[in-house]
Amino acid sequence: MTTETPRQYGRVMLKISGEALMGDQGYGLHPPTVSRIANEVEAVQAMGVEVCMVIGGGNIFRGLQGSAQGMERTTADYMGMLATVMNALAMQSALEAKGLHCRVISAIRMDEVCEPYIRRRAIRHLEKKRIVIFAAGTGNPYFTTDTAATLRASEMNCEAIFKGTKVDGVYDKDPVKFADAKRYGDVSYDEVLQKHLGVMDASAIALARDNKLPIIVFSLDQLGGFRTILEGRGTYTRVHN
Repeated sequence: MTTETPRQYGRVMLKISGEALMGDQGYGLHPPTVSRIANEVEAVQAMGVEVCMVIGGGNIFRGLQGSAQGMERTTADYMGMLATVMNALAMQSALEAKGLHCRVISAIRMDEVCEPYIRRRAIRHLEKKRIVIFAAGTGNPYFTTDTAATLRASEMNCEAIFKGTKVDGVYDKDPVKFADAKRYGDVSYDEVLQKHLGVMDASAIALARDNKLPIIVFSLDQLGGFRTILEGRGTYTRVHN
């Protein structure tokens, strides 16, 4: 049981992987799944919470995989960034189909399809209750979308990062493989790093720790889970000091 519920958060970052958009497919986008996640975001915004998002690109291309297969790392990472733009546009389309106002903001300029990253403009979008999706990572190779989400959350003055995964929190070992896996209610940033718990990569955890930005890890597969946690209920793990 956590010692504090996240209900007081007024502006949050939702970080999801590109694989979350695949549904049961092995690759690419599954429109019904994208629409379901858009429903989750719509429900939270209806509570008056300002929402920004970062979506990975692993369902289309993962830079580390390309690098491991002999591709030059910087080129592979840029290809991964472009994949995140495709996912962001798909999510924007799903949100706008529900009548929500949404902006995709890219760290790599591509003015014909999305806005360039300007911090003050992005904050203004949030203040106007628009959903903001940050694409193309940080715009730099060698940085993951986890780090990008933590960086943008810090810049946007978000009060928490919500990390949507396939399991309902952080476990001491893989709950799919081990029936006796223990779920943490609360865990510190340092413990996550020391025990290699795999919440986010080390640079993202360190950045969150330095900015006192809590990370809420929850199951994206649980219908209504995002809203439920913001209402002070549900199952999740909170990473904090």
